[in-house]
Amino acid sequence: MEIAILFGVFALLLVLGVPVAFSIAAATLATILYLDLPPIVVVQQLGSGFNKVSLLAIPLFIFAGELMLRGGISERLISLASSLVGHLRGGLGQVSVVASTLFGGVSGSALADVSAIGSTMIPQMEKRGFSKDYAVDVTVSAALVALLLPPSHNLILYSAIAGGGVSIADLFAAGIVPALLLALGIMIAAYVLARIRNYPTEAFPGFGAVGVRFIAAIPGLLLIFVIFGGIRAGIFTAIESAAVAVVYALLVTLLVYRGMGWGAFFGAVAHAARSSGAVLFVIGAAGAFGWLMAYLQIPSMAVEALQGVTDNKTLVLLMILAILLVLGTFMDLAPMIIICTPIFLPVARAFDVAPLHFGVILVLAAGIGLITPPVGSVLFVGSAIGRITIAEAMKSIWPFYLAAITVLLLVTFIPALSLTLPALWR
Repeated sequence: MEIAILFGVFALLLVLGVPVAFSIAAATLATILYLDLPPIVVVQQLGSGFNKVSLLAIPLFIFAGELMLRGGISERLISLASSLVGHLRGGLGQVSVVASTLFGGVSGSALADVSAIGSTMIPQMEKRGFSKDYAVDVTVSAALVALLLPPSHNLILYSAIAGGGVSIADLFAAGIVPALLLALGIMIAAYVLARIRNYPTEAFPGFGAVGVRFIAAIPGLLLIFVIFGGIRAGIFTAIESAAVAVVYALLVTLLVYRGMGWGAFFGAVAHAARSSGAVLFVIGAAGAFGWLMAYLQIPSMAVEALQGVTDNKTLVLLMILAILLVLGTFMDLAPMIIICTPIFLPVARAFDVAPLHFGVILVLAAGIGLITPPVGSVLFVGSAIGRITIAEAMKSIWPFYLAAITVLLLVTFIPALSLTLPALWR
């Protein structure tokens, strides 16, 4: 009965349109009251949910991403991407994917990615004769690459929820090859759809222009190496890396690009504070939810249930993927990671799936929900930028779904794609 109340209240509130964090907290409180436990437990567990030192990296990386977003980095990355792949079929679509990949290595956020790249690329594609649905679909799909690249907030969150036994540096390394595969898959889908619709290409500007644009983008690109290289080399921790990223972003935007005034700076501070507060509240509420699931022994019940259905590792992984893809249609990424990690990580371990490998699977599978209605936040932002409805955006998104799910299956059943780089760089 307790489990029915926990998940029933949560599902009901989501259907009624209550924000996810409040739905999680209310479901937890309702179950606590039914169990006749002190209500103060909810507050205590909510506080302990985000009272983890490693989570301090998240607001710092959010702030660094905001600074780079408002300081001119996205324009230079788009310009570089245009010179590299603009001459391919559906050139601006390819530019959007490469630019999103480059910016993802700076922001670590799919929402920041689609906001920065989409606000520039979607209107440009429309002006050049690309349909609105194609412009939105390729941009929102490409934003998913940021979920797997350093400094991905979601990989940091998974590390914290997994109990701190999974290295953030190893997770960053594990996500690189899957991220590049995802970018390649989306580029292939964009190319095929562009050929079918006979979309135009851009003229190749010449190697001289490529060199000039690369040099202009170097200060921004170096942030990727500052973040990942510093952690991987053991020079600083993830939190110290995030602090260094903020300082570096300030120096680049103020002294090198000189693209940020006081108004933009205070806007970055305000937006980073709002985003961090929202993320941390979700983390806290989901932490209380996770504690209650552990109290009710739901993770061990999940292991027993799946083992009771089959002992075939492939079938178990396929069932987990199906559940994650369905949950992603109505849950945002952060609460999914916090709620699903304690349920499915023990299952993965029971079937000899490494926690490092499972982290990449979980983030990618849950991330696909960001471009899936009815709650796909990245799809909503992209559609708003392109000024089209969700229904219109869904007209041509299936090739990009196919690419993302294909990469998800490859990553799930070929562990070496995630585990080789961490093993090589230890």
